Formats: sequence, C-alpha cells, structure tokens
Amino acid sequence: MLKGYLCIVLHAHLPFVRHPECPDFLEEDWFYEAVTETYIPLLLVMERLEKEGVDFRLTMSVTPPLANMLSDGLLMERYSNYLKNLETLIEKEAKRAVKAPAIKPAVEMYRQRFRDCRRMINKHSGNLIKAFKYFQDKGVLEIITCTGTHGFLPLMSEKKDRQAQVRAAVADYREKFGKSPRGIWLAECGYTSGVDEILAENGIRYFFTDTHGILYGRPRPKYAVYAPVYCPSGVGVFARDVESSMQVWSSECGYPGDSRYREFYRDIGHDLPEDYIGEHLHQDRVRRNIGIKYYSITGKVALNKKDFYDPAAARQAADEHAGHFLFCRTAQCEHLSSALGKTPLIVSPYDAELYGHWWFEGPEFIYRLFKRLSGQSIIEPVTPSAYLKKHPGLQILSPTPSSWGDKGYNEVWLNASNDWIYRHLHHAARKMIYQAEKNKNASGIRKRALNQMARELLLAESSDWAFIMTTGTMVPYAHKRTKVHLKNFLELEKMLESDNIDGDFLKTCEERNNIFPNIDFRIYI
Repeated sequence: MLKGYLCIVLHAHLPFVRHPECPDFLEEDWFYEAVTETYIPLLLVMERLEKEGVDFRLTMSVTPPLANMLSDGLLMERYSNYLKNLETLIEKEAKRAVKAPAIKPAVEMYRQRFRDCRRMINKHSGNLIKAFKYFQDKGVLEIITCTGTHGFLPLMSEKKDRQAQVRAAVADYREKFGKSPRGIWLAECGYTSGVDEILAENGIRYFFTDTHGILYGRPRPKYAVYAPVYCPSGVGVFARDVESSMQVWSSECGYPGDSRYREFYRDIGHDLPEDYIGEHLHQDRVRRNIGIKYYSITGKVALNKKDFYDPAAARQAADEHAGHFLFCRTAQCEHLSSALGKTPLIVSPYDAELYGHWWFEGPEFIYRLFKRLSGQSIIEPVTPSAYLKKHPGLQILSPTPSSWGDKGYNEVWLNASNDWIYRHLHHAARKMIYQAEKNKNASGIRKRALNQMARELLLAESSDWAFIMTTGTMVPYAHKRTKVHLKNFLELEKMLESDNIDGDFLKTCEERNNIFPNIDFRIYI
C-alpha cells in the first residue's frame, strides 16, 4: 500500500569556465573531473536501469553554464584529450599493479570506468546534452533549468536584471532540449518576494526552496514541507526535507563518511614519483589531483595510514546504505501519513557533484536505491511535474525569503569578503537595461556588442564568484573573473556610446566568453 512519494533532485552545476587562450587551465579541470566522476557515471546508472527494466524517476537541474560546456566543441575536444591521458596512465598502472597486487582491483575498476566514458562520448558524438535529453524523452528523467548563469536573484537590485537571468535560461533550455522547462532550480535556492511572478511570466511551473522557505511562509503550511504549495502567482514550490538530506550531507553521520568508501584526498598525482607521473600533469608540471585514488577513508587517521581501497566492499556499502535510506523513508512516510492524514512527499535535493566526485560511490547508491524502490510498493519515486498533475488542489501561500546557504539567507554571498562586487554589478545592470531600451532596434555590429554586453554581465553575476570569495578557495580566480567580465562590459558600453566599436576586441570577447550563442540582449527590456 502506498505510504509516500520520494522526489530525488540532483542539482548539476559548474561555473562557466572556458579558456581558449590557454592549452592547459587548472580551473577547466573542474569540468573534466565532474564529467568523468559525476555526469557520465549518472548517465551510466540510467543506462543500467533502463537495460534492467527498472522504471525509475529522477529530477536533475542542468544549469545553463553546464549545458553550454557539455555541448561546447572546444571543451569536449579538450575533455577527450583529458580522458586519453587517463587511459594512457591507467594502462601504465595496470603494468605496475602486477608487482603491486593491492591496487589491482582499483586499477581494473578505473580501466572500465575510462572505457565507459569513452564509449559514452563516442555514442553521443561528444555532446552529452544528447545523452541527458534521451532519458528525458523516455520519461524517466525530468530536466529542469536554473537562473541563467547561476545568478543569486535576492541580491540583484533590478527586476529586469532578475528577469534577464530567467529569460536567458528558458531560451537556452529550449535550444538544448527542444521544449520549454517545466521547473527551475533557483541558484542557491535563493528566493525573495516577486521572484515567483517572474517565473510565472516565463512559463515556469515550479521551483525549490530550503525547508524554512515554506515553513515560515504565510499562511503557515498545513502539511509542513511534506506537500508542495502554490504561490499566489500560481507557481508551485517544493521544500527540502531535512531528515533525508542529513543522511547524505552530514559530515558526521552521512553515508559518504563510511570507512569503506574511496578517500578523496589521496591521489596518485601527489603520491607517485615525478619522473613517472610528470608527463601526465599540466605543462607546468605542478602536482595536482589526477583522479586515480587507491585508498579508502579507513577512519579518522592520517592520509599515510589509509588502507587500500576495495571496490567490491565499497559497492556493498552503497547497497547497505541504499537499503537503510529506503528503510528510513518508509518509516518516515508511515509516520507522516498517519500524523498528517495525507500521503506525504519527501523532497531530497543534493548537489549532483556530491554523487561521484566527492562521494565516489554516490552513483552506485542511486542505482541501488532505484533498484530497491522498484521491488516494493510503499514508496513511489516521482518527479515534481507528475506530482503536481496528480494533486492539483494545493495550499496557496507566500514563501519567505530564504536560501540553502549557511544560516539560511544571504550571508554567504554578501559579507566582508565579497560585498565590494555589488555596487559594480548593480551599476552595470542599470546600464544594460538602459542600453537595451535605447538600442532595441539595433542591428549589425551594434547588436553584436549589446549581445556580448549581456553575456559579460550575466557571467559577472554568477553566484560562484561570491561563494568562492567566502570559502577562501581559488579567490584570485574569482576576483579576476568578476573584474574581467565587468571590464569587458564597460569597454563595450563605452564603444557603443561613442559609436566606435572595436571589432577585434568584440570578436575576442565573443570567442572567449561564448555562453548563450544565440542570446538576444532584449531579455533586459
């Protein structure tokens, strides 16, 4: 007997990092690592489930920056070269494993992983958007969009600026997936009053908030976070369930901390001799993570005290944790259905990159969970659209301003480390709105300049830069990206005003910062 619904949501996002001017660029590795460890492994899970006849339901955001990178010819060509380097290295490692049998199971696992990555890339002609679209068209995956460049809407001062982020996302989604998006992941789950109205105007049917976004709404939610609600604008809202999130996210008791899982921080890029590993590093020969790791978490011991990684034991752990997760959701839904007098919906959202990149066995956990779900009838996996279609009569309330960042509001993106960016972003947004109105009939090189101004502003607004400044990792890069995009924007605006546009400068900007190839600057009108 049905006792509850489960909505698994994976938020897949990376900032737009593309540097054609450099053959090797450290920050581009973020993308290549995530493709190898998260995006392709998740596609492989869906492929396995399809072959085994498992009728799963998964929701994923594929943000516009990520979608543009996954379909970018240069980046995917570079990814192919990145993968070739791993393929060459793992064959060397297979020879070394003859005299080091403790690493042999992991070596064989990596060999198969890299073969699978190559097969997936070849199957879809180097465009992984096609792979995700295939599963959406099959009806088992619901792909949603995100604000255009992962811009944090609550800290944008102009409604038309927020509107442009949403319009850019919707237009890009239509180009990539051949249909309009039903839902959106607001960057950082950042909601503030009026955002839902912008979503409604752009055909978005639902979005997600953190728990308190609904719990502190007005009026108070009748079913807490265990049923979605509608905003007065008619847009649906789904809120995060804390219990299921903590079982995965928690650094203290979450599944990824199990001693049998792979240790993230021990990598052969640092372990092996330079004369052996050097040719597989960047041209500068600086030590870095390569992605081949032979040790397990083991416990709270020093990195040099870790045990060797056993892939079979890790798979067993993933199966046990999938069983435990389902057991807990079953008990949770049985309790809630009795207490609420209604079949509850558990919304479990996570960063997709947790699954595979940080928690290497995460995709296996997803596979085992859906296999177990298919063998019972108490919990039904569901997508947001399917749930809204089944349950049209929902409570109407106004969510409270919120985010899923630390402390639940805006502090992560507005503090002493990053507050300097906002006067410049707000100034540029006002200029963009003014120039779009003034030049709405522009054509030729002036239209190209306006389109590139829109790209540069959108890229400067990415919440990733403010986040990096707060966390203290790669801060110079975040500073540089913010400043470069704003500088490009202001240079182009100056040229536009003087009616003297430097075609070479414009072309360089277009080639380097080519997100949204078909953007129309009038999204700011």
